[in-house]
Amino acid sequence: MNFLVSLILAATVSAASSSLTIDLGYAAYTGVHNTTTGLNIWKGIRYAQPPIGSLRWQAPQPPTNISNPSSPILADHFGPACPQSLPNVPGASSLFIPGNEDCLFLNVYAPSGNGTVVTDLPVLVWIHGGGYGEGDATQDLSAFLKATQKTPLIAVSIQYRLGAFGFLASKEVHEKGELNAGLLDQRAALRWMQLHIAKFGGDPSRATLAGESAGAGSILLHAVSNSSEILFSQIWIASPWIPTQPSFESSIAERHYSDFVTATGCANSSSKFDCLVAQNTTILQWASNWVSTNSPTVYGNWAFLPVTDDELITGPPSQLLQKDIQGVNALIGNNADEGVLLVPATIHTEADLRAWLRSYFIQLTDDDIDTVLTMYPSSNTTSPSFETDGRHSPTANDVSSAATGQQQRGYNIYAEASVICPSYWLGDAFSRGNRTAYHYQYSVPFAAHGADLTAYWGPATANQGPEFVQAFREIIASFVATEKPLVSTSVLNSTVITGWPQWKSFNGNHTLFNLNQTGGTPYTTRSPTGVGTVVQYAGPGQQNQFSVEDADNWEGGRGARCTFWQTIGQKVPE
Repeated sequence: MNFLVSLILAATVSAASSSLTIDLGYAAYTGVHNTTTGLNIWKGIRYAQPPIGSLRWQAPQPPTNISNPSSPILADHFGPACPQSLPNVPGASSLFIPGNEDCLFLNVYAPSGNGTVVTDLPVLVWIHGGGYGEGDATQDLSAFLKATQKTPLIAVSIQYRLGAFGFLASKEVHEKGELNAGLLDQRAALRWMQLHIAKFGGDPSRATLAGESAGAGSILLHAVSNSSEILFSQIWIASPWIPTQPSFESSIAERHYSDFVTATGCANSSSKFDCLVAQNTTILQWASNWVSTNSPTVYGNWAFLPVTDDELITGPPSQLLQKDIQGVNALIGNNADEGVLLVPATIHTEADLRAWLRSYFIQLTDDDIDTVLTMYPSSNTTSPSFETDGRHSPTANDVSSAATGQQQRGYNIYAEASVICPSYWLGDAFSRGNRTAYHYQYSVPFAAHGADLTAYWGPATANQGPEFVQAFREIIASFVATEKPLVSTSVLNSTVITGWPQWKSFNGNHTLFNLNQTGGTPYTTRSPTGVGTVVQYAGPGQQNQFSVEDADNWEGGRGARCTFWQTIGQKVPE
């Protein structure tokens, strides 16, 4: 058996040839051709020097020479994951997931012309989510590219510093290091793409920056960044998570910094920052996770997040999106049930809801909270949980598959304030001038935050029918390649749709494309909250149900609520 495995591995490696050896100047990498998917793949390409020692909390530096073309590196495995930090949820403080600080690597997937490099293809650059504390670039993009091979693309996935390593903030960090180091890593990877992707067959002038959750939030921040550097032409973002974004010198940033310094044993050092730079990596990783999973980090959040640094990021996104932005076209999505993961499942009364609002939105006054509750009226429904249709009452403010009453009210407030409304604001920003924006909602029950990932990357879950998966993938691929989201009628299987309208039509209304399914057999599965179950529908019999909807009137007037959140965005701040 071992001999057979060795033969299989040898065959895979033999597909790596000199035609797949790419000279990057500082190193040469030899990719591997996968005969099953028809893709050429390069894994674990270094795009920056290891951010260790004196390079901790500094801007990423271009890689130094690590090999020469006569001794190429076989790029057949992913680079190590960055150190991980968990959110403040029950039990997380006792968990520790170590990583490697030497983690600034990326991966390239390219279609093959009989094992050779294809040229001048549009490029999709994927930034993973995970609350700026978790995740890596090991998501296999092969199934997506194989399913959309009629629209050939190059795909790149990147890693960046997480937790305290990527987002430690304070006055001292500002004076001696770099704030938002994780965002700077992402920009370094994008510069690498602009410089080198043509060697892999990509066209750097046709780059789409893509991500989900914190990855999508990162892209939003790059779109509003204080930089004239052109690193991408368009964006596809799914569920852009925008947590509260304090100034680097705010009391909460300084508190997290102080707690981190104390946890690392550097509190009594004459130079706390220099002590951190010299500290053992395991101690730093443990401290990052400990601070993130304990008070005063609020429930469901991470301690180390992007901050307003007054250099790259000069204010909260709600305000910056009203100014000039970068990029030309945008495909923007949100899920129907974004709020269930990061809100405590213990909200039974309005008093509970008020207490949670005060703990999360710490700058809101009692009057502000009264206004929030007025914007989100409660029906106090106790009917069985089910999914809304978006058009009629009850709305997502009253009920979902996960909750009813005050609990669902809390879920919907968080969903709109931190994910859905930022996607609306982004649509408005990309509707100005010569830009275009397209918006969709992923509504396949149960459409929790992150549930859409398996629909485009795979493997699909039982509630995601094959026609839906193919249609979703075609929508994304067509946008990357043609600047417009399209889907073939062969997999549409829906009401007649003459076209996908832009977010802001000629009469000023906002429209979204609702992606849903009908049919199938119901089954119950554990709720993403860990409390109770939700109903989903498995095949056979699933059919796509796509429709064009009024985004302003959706879910009982979401457009007005999003305008409200943008109005008070400076207070949140978000």
